Amino acid sequence: MRRLLAAGMVAAATIGLVATSSGAQTPGGWIGTWAASPATGVANTDDGYPNFSIRNVVHTSVGGGVVRVRLSNAFGAKPLQFGQVTVAVAAEPNSPRAVPGSVRTLKFGGSQTVTVPPGAEVLTDPAVLRVPEDSDLLVTTYVPTPSGPVTYHPAALQTSFFNRTGNFTTDESGTPYNEQTHVWHYVSGVDVQGSPASASVVTLGDSITDGVGSTAGTNRRWPDVLADRLKTSQRRLGVLNAGISGNRLLLDGGGFGRNALARLDEDVLSLGGVRTLIVLEGINDIQQTPHQTDPAQLIAAYRQILAQAKARGIRVVGGTITPFKGWGVWTETLEATRQAVNTFIRAGGAFDGVVDFDAAVRDPRDPLRIKPEYDTGDHLHPNDAGLRAMGEAVPLGLL
Repeated sequence: MRRLLAAGMVAAATIGLVATSSGAQTPGGWIGTWAASPATGVANTDDGYPNFSIRNVVHTSVGGGVVRVRLSNAFGAKPLQFGQVTVAVAAEPNSPRAVPGSVRTLKFGGSQTVTVPPGAEVLTDPAVLRVPEDSDLLVTTYVPTPSGPVTYHPAALQTSFFNRTGNFTTDESGTPYNEQTHVWHYVSGVDVQGSPASASVVTLGDSITDGVGSTAGTNRRWPDVLADRLKTSQRRLGVLNAGISGNRLLLDGGGFGRNALARLDEDVLSLGGVRTLIVLEGINDIQQTPHQTDPAQLIAAYRQILAQAKARGIRVVGGTITPFKGWGVWTETLEATRQAVNTFIRAGGAFDGVVDFDAAVRDPRDPLRIKPEYDTGDHLHPNDAGLRAMGEAVPLGLL
């Protein structure tokens, strides 16, 4: 289990560990505007990235007037020192250039530096910054010394930037950021205060929630579509993406992250102001080796997620598992498992509501397949149009 170091709990000589979990209402009115679940450590980074400045580009769902950032050493094997961390508003999409005057140095208990133990996370102190909704932020980290395996989120579908020759965290021009990366390093969440949103929604899932199959750099994952719908509705909620490509309910998957039950506390229950959880997990348990063909095992996992979330006052909405006929390993036996699980989700009465993602993307001429116009071509992952249909299928009244 990862450990969380809270802002205000970190001093130069001592680091206080506090519990990662919170209730549905976050003290201080913090609302999550963006999140990405740490999945694993970067291979062959035993020394970390010393002397690197990494400018992570992240996309907000809701805005606010005060910001804090969550940074992770969840998969690190050694202490990780952050020499400086900044946040800024991006001047334009997919760019390392900051809006002039928007760069803020983030502190940790009043200190510019912090050392994060292996397996832990840190929250920064609050910083005053006008954070726009539906816009890019730049979260830049500088690590001065060798650390250990670098915690990251692989399927960012977003270009970020870095420089390996020094501390450029406060740079506004973006000019020093002469190399690109397509993953998110260290950063795992952004919260805001003073938001028009009253709470946040977390989407717990696998590659389909992570956005695999969507156009990179365009924020067309189905949770992004949901965030866009909420922006123009009376239900103002932050949307936090806790999808990890390849993730399973029951088994860890190496680079595919810990199983959904193992990561539930850190990736869902501890995030800012969570009111509702949407769960779309299980296809990888069915289609990955070893195949899970007993629907009762998957249903038991859903019931555990329900029990733990409801104990925190969080509503849970079940998402039906989408079709995968045509994917290389598909068999009638695996299909029967999917159908049994979907029957439980639809008719079991366990969830506070249901999003029928299966119905949203299946081909009416062959309901075991994704609609051709929604299919990336691999018969498992929906494309931009399919992900839009999924985001539009969420009844806002359930949230």
